[in-house]
Amino acid sequence: MVRLTRLNKDEFILNAELIRYVECCPDTLITLVNGETLMVRESLDEVVRRTVAYHQAKNLIPKPQYLPY
Repeated sequence: MVRLTRLNKDEFILNAELIRYVECCPDTLITLVNGETLMVRESLDEVVRRTVAYHQAKNLIPKPQYLPY
């Protein structure tokens, strides 16, 4: 789940599993797998960052491993 903000400044929680794609036009538009669209105040990069963090927390995307040199 990711916390986002509608254009009218109302916050809501979105199930990140439902995101089909995100685009910038110029506001950030999220299209869900059911075809519903949502406009949010966050940037495209911020939506991606929060979605990736959500999946990392679920261990669906491994966290980067850095080797000391």
